This record gives sequence, C-alpha cells and structure tokens, in this order.
Amino acid sequence: MPEGDALALAARRLQVLVGERLEVVAPNPRAQVKRIAERLDGRRLESVDAAGKNVFLTFEDGLVLRSHLKMKGRWWVHERGRNIGDGLPWLVLRGATHEAVLWHGPVLELGDSARRRLGPDILASPPDFDAMLANLRALPAATLLGAALQTQRAVAGIGNMWMCEALWHARLSPWVRLAEASDHDLGRALRSAARLMRDALDGAGRVKRVHHRAGRPCPRCGTAIRSWPLGEAARTAYWCPHCQHGGEEPPAQ
Repeated sequence: MPEGDALALAARRLQVLVGERLEVVAPNPRAQVKRIAERLDGRRLESVDAAGKNVFLTFEDGLVLRSHLKMKGRWWVHERGRNIGDGLPWLVLRGATHEAVLWHGPVLELGDSARRRLGPDILASPPDFDAMLANLRALPAATLLGAALQTQRAVAGIGNMWMCEALWHARLSPWVRLAEASDHDLGRALRSAARLMRDALDGAGRVKRVHHRAGRPCPRCGTAIRSWPLGEAARTAYWCPHCQHGGEEPPAQ
C-alpha cells in the first residue's frame, strides 16, 4: 500500500495542474457511477495537498476530491496526449499541457470529512510529535507498538513498510505493547519514521533494512530477520530479534 511519502510525492507532481480549468473524465465504469467527473469537469483546481495516505484536491467553489490509493492505486502525471496504455483509469484530469491519470483508485469521493479523522501528519513541517505521543497514549495500553504506529487516527502516514524500518532504526520491537514502551521509546520511533520518510520524499530513496528481508542477515548484527503477521490487520512485521528484542514475540518458525 502506498504510504505517506508516496502520497506526498503524488501531491507534489499534481501541482502542475493547479490554477487550471480541467477536463475531467472517468473512463472506468466503477468510477463513472460516482458521477464525480461530471461535478468536477470544467472547474479550476485551486490546491493539492497530502494528508497521511490521502490526497485532497480542492477545486473552485470549495469542492474537494479525496483520493485514497489502498493497495494498488497510483497517480501518474505526464504530458497531455501521451499514450496511457491499456486499461481504463479511474479518473483523468486534463490541463493545457499536462494530465493526471489515476489507476486502480478505489477510494474516490467528494468531501474532506476524512481529514478530520486523521492524526497529525508524520511528514508535516515540523511534525507535531507531542500530539502524536498523546494520541498513541490514548490507544489501549495493550496495543502492539507496530500496530499503534499504523493507526491513522493517532499518526497519519506511516504504513507497514515504514513502521518496520523506523523500528529497526530505533532498535525497538514491533511486539512491545504501549504499556511497556516509555515516552522516550515512542519519540524515537516517531522521529525515525519522520526522518526516513522525509529523506525518501526528498530523493534519498527507500533503503530497506528489514522489510521483505525475512531470513536474510540483519545489516547491523547479522541475526536472521524474522517476519510474522502483526495485530488484527495481520500485516506482516519484519524485525531483527536480536537488535529489536522485547515484548512477547511470536514462536520461532
């Protein structure tokens, strides 16, 4: 699933259309039934911003389009008239010289009420770590740290990959429960996530130390990296059992 840095990058690319009146079409029948294209066609795009895993496009008269990409969604921005390939995109926004194409975008709706349900954005400048910490402490004390960091109403933007990488850098286990983690621990995890995601957004790329590296040696200590489904969502956590020991880890495989 695209995480906060990917959405922030998409919003950055979409800026090329800001200020223009757009032609808007919805080639995909699943998107057509929403009748969003008809509402937006011919309106001026006034701003684009990312919040957590969402992109919000604000059109004239206060009409806001929310896009959440789920697992497979992608925004592509290129010169107008370019061959977009096979398939039916969910939405196409055409300006004078560029166009934005949304592929596999299952969550597409008018309105920004979802924004009010989000915690502070991990990519904000600067991030509101105090508010994030308070939100994490408001979650049930038995919540696993790896799941807590992905709770969007507490902290917006961190997904499974950046959770794994941030906790590896912070030397914290995803299996530690919030009751067992100090405020200092939570602060380290949040700051690691913010730094890694900001670096990726600014061009450093995504350097993976543990994510999707189960069975391979930890870059820090050489111990074999483990993986196991985490929490109710059963997203796969990756961690080094030596560098990130703590909590009630799952049984050895």
